[in-house]
Amino acid sequence: MQLLIVHDDAEVGGQLAGMVHDYTEHQCELVESDTAALKWAHEHARCGLLLAQLEAPGIDGLTLGGSLSEIFPGLQILFLPAYPAAEQRLEIATTKVFPEPIDGERLLEAIEAAAAAEPGAPDLFHVVDVLQMCCLSRRSGAVQIVKQAQSGIVYVREGKIVHAESATARGTGALLEIAGWNLVEFAYDESVRAPETISMPWDEALITAITRRKGQTLPEATPPESEEVRTADEAPPPKRRGFFGALKRR
Repeated sequence: MQLLIVHDDAEVGGQLAGMVHDYTEHQCELVESDTAALKWAHEHARCGLLLAQLEAPGIDGLTLGGSLSEIFPGLQILFLPAYPAAEQRLEIATTKVFPEPIDGERLLEAIEAAAAAEPGAPDLFHVVDVLQMCCLSRRSGAVQIVKQAQSGIVYVREGKIVHAESATARGTGALLEIAGWNLVEFAYDESVRAPETISMPWDEALITAITRRKGQTLPEATPPESEEVRTADEAPPPKRRGFFGALKRR
């Protein structure tokens, strides 16, 4: 698999590229900006995975991911947000979002999961991963969320969820519905705004949605999600990790 890393810090980017080189069999290249990434994309025939900062000087990971997905169908994406891992309220077992200090072992697992995806497979994120990332990164705009035939929109303003719409509900009801959808595709538009109809804190809303879903009687063939998402209080103590458990800016 061809992997592209986009990181504005040469030291951290080099550590990430070195990790991929030393611990996987995948090809990996490093660039420092969206402009360089787009130039690289037009010079290469394929790319299976983008590992990009969510936000940094010269980098907008969400916009870049959308652009490269049009060039490379089936592209999988992992994000490196600027907020620290300690700020996360919820832990997703199969996360595709890696704040600093970057957990190298889990990142390697995510890289291998991307490599195992079928050609042309959709780039699926856990809905809680997406919403938590947008809130903690203080985003404003609209997050369109699609799960098979279902679709909805969650509106954020400076990291606060202010409104949501689904096919059957609006406001808090729609947010609780969307937050229970598990694996989804998403798109982000920073230009869209909506009136405020939701006063519940975003983390409280997501925890409520997860609690409700855990309490539902699911079909026998549905895999249990009890271990997929945990609150910070429920999460087990971090395991002792090696060198790559401390990848971060100095």
